[in-house]
Amino acid sequence: MKFHEMKIEQVEKALETDFSSGLSQEEVKKRIDQYGLNELEEGEKQSALLLFFSQFKDFMVLVLLAATLISGLLGEYIDAIAIIAIVIINGFLGFFQERRAEKSLQALKELSAPQVSALRDGQWIKIPSKEIVVGDILKFSSGDRIGADVRVIESKSLEIEESALTGESVPVAKHIDSLTNPNPGIGDMENIAFMGTMVTRGSGIGVVMATGMKTAMGQIADLLQSAQSQDTPLQRRLEQLGKILITVALLLTVLVVVVGVLRGHDLYEMFLAGVSLAVAAIPEGLPAIVTVALSLGVQKMIRQNAIVRKLPAVETLGCASVICSDKTGTMTQNKMTVTHLWSGGQTWTVDGVGYEPQGNFYRDDRTVKPKDEKALQQMLIFGMLCNHSDLVIKDDEFTLDGDPTEGALLVSAMKAGFERTKLLDEFTIVNEFPFDSARKMMSVHVKDKQGRHFIITKGAPDVILGISESILWDGRTQYLNRDSQDKVQDAINGLASQALRTIAIAFKPIYTNTVILSEQEAEKQLTFIGVQGMIDPPRPEVKDAVKECKEAGIKTVMITGDHVITAKAIASQLGILTKKSKVLDGKALSNMSVEELEEIVDDVSVFARVSPEHKLKIVKALQNRGHIVAMTGDGVNDAPAIKAADIGVSMGITGTDVAKEASALILLDDNFATIKAAIKEGRNIYENIRKFVRYLLASNVGEILVMLFAMILALPLPLVPIQILWVNLVTDGLPAMALGLDRPEENVMKRNPRSPNEGVFSRGLGWKVVSRGFLIGIVTLLAFMIVYGNNPSQLQYAQTVAFATLVMAQLIHVFDCRSEKSVLSRNPFGNPYLVWAVISSLLLMLVVIYYPPLQPIFHTLPILAKDWLLIVGLSSIPTFLLAGTFLLRKTK
Repeated sequence: MKFHEMKIEQVEKALETDFSSGLSQEEVKKRIDQYGLNELEEGEKQSALLLFFSQFKDFMVLVLLAATLISGLLGEYIDAIAIIAIVIINGFLGFFQERRAEKSLQALKELSAPQVSALRDGQWIKIPSKEIVVGDILKFSSGDRIGADVRVIESKSLEIEESALTGESVPVAKHIDSLTNPNPGIGDMENIAFMGTMVTRGSGIGVVMATGMKTAMGQIADLLQSAQSQDTPLQRRLEQLGKILITVALLLTVLVVVVGVLRGHDLYEMFLAGVSLAVAAIPEGLPAIVTVALSLGVQKMIRQNAIVRKLPAVETLGCASVICSDKTGTMTQNKMTVTHLWSGGQTWTVDGVGYEPQGNFYRDDRTVKPKDEKALQQMLIFGMLCNHSDLVIKDDEFTLDGDPTEGALLVSAMKAGFERTKLLDEFTIVNEFPFDSARKMMSVHVKDKQGRHFIITKGAPDVILGISESILWDGRTQYLNRDSQDKVQDAINGLASQALRTIAIAFKPIYTNTVILSEQEAEKQLTFIGVQGMIDPPRPEVKDAVKECKEAGIKTVMITGDHVITAKAIASQLGILTKKSKVLDGKALSNMSVEELEEIVDDVSVFARVSPEHKLKIVKALQNRGHIVAMTGDGVNDAPAIKAADIGVSMGITGTDVAKEASALILLDDNFATIKAAIKEGRNIYENIRKFVRYLLASNVGEILVMLFAMILALPLPLVPIQILWVNLVTDGLPAMALGLDRPEENVMKRNPRSPNEGVFSRGLGWKVVSRGFLIGIVTLLAFMIVYGNNPSQLQYAQTVAFATLVMAQLIHVFDCRSEKSVLSRNPFGNPYLVWAVISSLLLMLVVIYYPPLQPIFHTLPILAKDWLLIVGLSSIPTFLLAGTFLLRKTK
């Protein structure tokens, strides 16, 4: 039998403790030896030095190091230093990101209470929480954090906020009775208080049943350590690209050396030519440009209320196929709000957003004034008087100080124009009977200015109905007969079916001479006024965001610790739950393996009453189905799943430090709609990365083919190594970076997510790189052959013309890279950064050609005006020839 199923006497016996005196110091020492200290264990830590060096295991980094060696062999020490700087900067960035991410367990440890009040040898003493042992008796009250998992043995209006574990912000009332459900979820364990949760009301005493890693918090810590972070799709693609480039570079080096030697060229000369081609095949600036593009994306996302903790996360969001989102606070406002009121057969609705005390009341779709509706007025006034919450203005926004349920009642009365301070001038609180989880109600004894006394009671509708003997109907008090009871019950059921949490209001005039009443005397023979129905309403912008995600081929899944009925209602309102989709609760999930869940997970849109283990299971099942999963959450309970997901998203306002440290993206406004904006930005960033990969590689292919064809045709080298390196590091760099700033195309959110297995050269990119590169190489070689053929003695001049043709062809081609279709499908001036980058690259080229001090370094000579016609004409062919073929295909 589990502790939540046991009676108090059975718990005392099972834990071998004494509720009246607690444990002795000798027994405590024995149990510390037996169970260990009440601490969360940390996994084996990697040293900072090893973590730093592990940043250089990436294949692309190894490629860059190879490029450094090659540049050094060529004597290009400045290039070698630049590449090394890129490698080291990237290494430090990765190191600091990982060190920050691994702080999640430390943040989790800080949630445990620093000190607790424990009963030892018959005395209540303060002890450090790490010294708590199984069997200890702990005392806690409002504001205290629970130091271990305890079975509640005494409760005085005890309510505990468990959002860190369940994700639900409404405090849970705790009682001492045993539970009949053998396998309840954490949110249903009403006689257990969990480590790390906070007491919000009342006080209690509990006996410790689990410490350290055996607690619910400890199990999460264990999940957090074992959850494996996933390589992002971008990291996988760049690794794939690196392997391709290094293979091509080595093959080309060997090929050029062999062909050149066979053609009679000097071996040393051919080796240098082959090495220069290897450098040409490796776009040294690619990782730097990727990092810059991602960093600029980060800046854009900050302006859209999203902070990126890990750079690749920007791109990963762009290929997410499933978003697993927490309900409370992310899809909803995390502000309990009264939306329906019922009294005497009449139903009113009230609008308004959050805790803003402004809204209109409606009956039968017509606006009404609450002060003209006697029953409504009385229900609102009494709900405000029987209340401890308060509204506080913070940063020009209304925030709640108190219980969310009482806050909803307070705001509904304020929307009707009532103010507590004015009411307290008319009514004096004589006595109060606090809320108790056993009674499920709260009462206040008030006196008005005329000296009349009243009892006002609020609580669970079924309980209030059971102690009422009359009802307010049509403005008159009448006997509560069976027919009236049925009508009230129908109204309660109707509100509950809309996932509304219901609170009943009742009152009783006191006519006796003595007004000193006991709790039992006060809470009986009441007059039932009505019911207020409240809900944590959906954020108004989330419905459109869910719709846009659906159009983009992204499925939204709601995962919540809330009840099934509430989850289904909110999911239906937001368009997440359709006729074909399924709802699964925690109990069903517990009985499933990951493999069994995999079979149906694509059909499930709502998971309710879930635990931390369930969330992790859901993420793994979706990943096993081939999905790129974004997991959002704010509580400690979400952290393992956030870490295991392809991209973890935490909440900036309500999120715990644990969730934030485990995540890659933090939403400053806790809003699901911000995720949609981040997805759009992520998709655009990946498309921009494809654009500059296409541009850089096509340019490099052109350079390679110029040299290779010249070797085959037994021609002199059309380009010298310093010219190739200059084009790679300077001319290519600025336009490529400008492509990283390109605006998204119109259909970016109208197409399905990319497959996680999609290669770098998919969707025709490989053909575009080869075909454009081939044409760039051909026109460059043609320019060289024409000029060299006319005057073989002017080799350096012919090389300068070839150099200018290569640069011009690349700078015209960069505009073609802005679209998947053709250069003519987008406004060439739509990216001002690119226009300025091209102008800058042109000026840099002209400086190298016409500035005398640089001519001997770059082996250039001034080009005559007539040859510029040849250069511009030939360099336009690669882009506009293929644009013409695209138009021909389109018109057919």
